[in-house]
Amino acid sequence: MAEVEEHSEQDIEKKIEDTRERFKNEFLQDSAEKYDSRDVDRLQTDDALVEGYLTWRLYNVDDALKMIDESLQWRREFGLNDLTESSIPRWMFETGAVYLHGYDKEGNKLFWFKVKLHVKDAKTILDKKKYVAFWLERYAKKEPGMPLTVVFDMTDSGLGNIDMDFVKYIINCFKIYYPKFLAKMILVDMPWIMNAAWKIVKSWLGPEAISKLRFASKSEIQNFINPEYLPPSLGGMDPFQYRYPPLPDDDFQTPLCDNGPIISEEETEGKEGELDVKDTLESSFNSEVAVKPKKVNFVEDSLRSEEGGDTNTRTRGARKPVTTFKGPLLDVSPAEELRFGSGDTEKKSLIILSNVTKNQVAFKVRTTAPEKYRVKPSSSSCEPGASVEIVVSLHGGSQASPQDRFLIMAAEMDNVSSQELAQFWKEVQKSKIMEHRLRCHVLESFKTPLSPSRDSISEPLCSGQPDIGTTLMRVMAANQRMEQKLNTCIWVQKVLVGLVLILVVLNLLHLLDTVQQQPS
Repeated sequence: MAEVEEHSEQDIEKKIEDTRERFKNEFLQDSAEKYDSRDVDRLQTDDALVEGYLTWRLYNVDDALKMIDESLQWRREFGLNDLTESSIPRWMFETGAVYLHGYDKEGNKLFWFKVKLHVKDAKTILDKKKYVAFWLERYAKKEPGMPLTVVFDMTDSGLGNIDMDFVKYIINCFKIYYPKFLAKMILVDMPWIMNAAWKIVKSWLGPEAISKLRFASKSEIQNFINPEYLPPSLGGMDPFQYRYPPLPDDDFQTPLCDNGPIISEEETEGKEGELDVKDTLESSFNSEVAVKPKKVNFVEDSLRSEEGGDTNTRTRGARKPVTTFKGPLLDVSPAEELRFGSGDTEKKSLIILSNVTKNQVAFKVRTTAPEKYRVKPSSSSCEPGASVEIVVSLHGGSQASPQDRFLIMAAEMDNVSSQELAQFWKEVQKSKIMEHRLRCHVLESFKTPLSPSRDSISEPLCSGQPDIGTTLMRVMAANQRMEQKLNTCIWVQKVLVGLVLILVVLNLLHLLDTVQQQPS
């Protein structure tokens, strides 16, 4: 089995090199001006990018090359590498028609389209396309390799809100320009009058995207997204309201907070000592008052409490990573996901940072759920060629969630002691900071009974029982669907009764007319 996997990896590497070589020989020689040189350079160095095109085209190199050619031409035409917030008309951000916010049940970021806020207008279509590209490019740079779930909220929308050219463009973004980006595409509360339009849209999607298409009513959307990330209009409890400025892409802004008002990064760095003193009080407070992750507030763990202790003791029981992200300053293991089990003994996961530079590298780790995790060490430095093991452990009775995220920040430093790290992070330029993000993956685990006691036998049986809240939700959804069908039947009955009455009246009129025409 290992030989098959090794051969498979070698085959993928060969296809990646073959793709690069053929692109260079067949597409670059006579038409290099078609592409942005920065995109070409990235194609030559980023294996994950090339593999993304190959995977989306089922490792057919010819198809992947066509996709790369079209994608890179589009990137140059739209100026993706230089597209900034200021190059998009302000009014587009103010409408709130498109934004990133929240996660689905699998932990994929939600990309919202409020269809009723879109009006077809040929004068603004190019700006709208750049607007969507801005969001996708922004997310791709911050969350490389992380898929999106696209949500078309079609509540109160109609035919006037459907621009087929714009819809086709959005589909091409996921079909061609950003391979492997699409996790799901959910159409919520689609009016029946739009069925014909969406039949056309489905013909554009292709088999890969069609398999990711989901239709949901307001009562069914919770099958894909938990209520905490759904607005009240869709039956959720998320208090988020779109406002601009700033941009509401909460994963990309990294303000720090002390379980209170959000403060700037500089102010927070100066208060690290306060956070250390308050850590015990905060943990006890957080166990009673749930902090809902409506905004992602990365909070560093205590620094002084991390420096002591034996490394072997700290890492004992931690799940070790098996994949590695090759970064410009640090290699990060795991590459994408921290894995936690659902059992009591699987509450630790290990991050390994390896310095690949010739200089000392400072690092710090932040999390979107500071009330749930303890990170040791959360801030320190790594010598050239050395590695640092970071233990991420769940605090108390907390459970890991696919929505939880970790941010690793790193920057090269010269002769800076650990006592001066706070000042270093204040002064380092943003452009010199490497960022890498990890999400959490919860592994299903089943406890094997050690003894044939009643408790150990009943536990696996109970664990397989459906959650009562989920069961009730399904029953309510079923009742609502039955009610809708019943209302439809009643409406049809009324129509039929009306038609019968019309026929009776027509027959009576015909009889009266016949009687009047007869000679007296």
